[in-house]
Amino acid sequence: MTRRVQPLLCPNAFTGLEEVTHLCTGGEAPWLREFDAVYAQFAELKSTGDRGREEIFAVGEQCRRQVGLLWGVEPCNIAFVPSAAEGMNWLARGLDWRAGDNVVTDNLEFPSVAYAWRNLRERGVEVRMVSHRDWHIHEADVVAAVDERTRVVAVSQVSFYTGQNLDLRELSTGLSRSAGDPLLAVDATHASGVIEVPAKLTDLCVSSSYKWMLATHGTAPCFVGKRAQQAVSDSCFGWHNLAVWPVQGAERAADVDVRPMPERLEPGNLAMLVVMFLECALRRSLEIGTSKIQEHARDLSEIAAQQLGALGLTVISPSERTARSGNTCFRARDARGVAEALADRGILVWGDYGRVRVSGHLYNGSCDIDRLSEALSEIRVETQ
Repeated sequence: MTRRVQPLLCPNAFTGLEEVTHLCTGGEAPWLREFDAVYAQFAELKSTGDRGREEIFAVGEQCRRQVGLLWGVEPCNIAFVPSAAEGMNWLARGLDWRAGDNVVTDNLEFPSVAYAWRNLRERGVEVRMVSHRDWHIHEADVVAAVDERTRVVAVSQVSFYTGQNLDLRELSTGLSRSAGDPLLAVDATHASGVIEVPAKLTDLCVSSSYKWMLATHGTAPCFVGKRAQQAVSDSCFGWHNLAVWPVQGAERAADVDVRPMPERLEPGNLAMLVVMFLECALRRSLEIGTSKIQEHARDLSEIAAQQLGALGLTVISPSERTARSGNTCFRARDARGVAEALADRGILVWGDYGRVRVSGHLYNGSCDIDRLSEALSEIRVETQ
């Protein structure tokens, strides 16, 4: 008999979940009802001039502190960038690349991680893609691909495709022993908010906020460690990350200093409404607790894998508990068609690239997995 798991947060806390089973946070999170009050607060403050802006910015600094708590790092090393892709591209633009250098990633990576380095090929920089083995990326294989000319190892903590949670501690330890001592750049988009993110083990850690962090598009927290701060040259400048206001006054000088982190990665005004949404969502998640959310998601993943396997479906997500995340994935020739058929039955998942992704978060329970299994038993799923 399947064990029962109850939601950590009532689905009624979200808009639009009354008549659907939402198992697609890995694609797009549902909308917190609390955001209506956040929007009203933002609108009121924005209409009050400079004082209102200061209060809006104060909420932004509180959000920065919350990300620090979530990731276990100092908030002064966390900036807000427009997207997770920008974090990786900041490294690609700013390192002192030389012909013969290389970047190590894997061949199941999300495009913004795998291809942030594509313009470097004309400068003689090689991009090495470690191959998966039966849909599993082995940390030892990544480390083995590193040599004395490796400048960056770029990976996602949790795979968008399989849901595998990489062991960043094993990866970090292995890289520290390598001859080149490369920077470790991690996209935590499918981890942050549902799985513990040990950002202090990385040199750069960035995450979108519209998935498991329960906010929306427009801002991505980005941790930059001391090594990356020292190694990367700045490539984007504006009024906020330069020491011009109020130090310089109205007249411009030829030379101006770049401000330190976190302003260094924030050349202009942030998407403050989105940051305020993120602050609200993080407050709710931190109240529940990251460890509790993580164990809840892994419980749901185990239940999903068991029920999917019982239906004869090929699950490609890891079976080891520590390698699990909120995503549980199975192969399907027409993954999009399966997702559409489930949506017609009021069950939302994500399907593309030959696999269907089932995402269980804090508002899901085992009853949602039961509904999914019942619906899948009525749908013909061709595996590859």
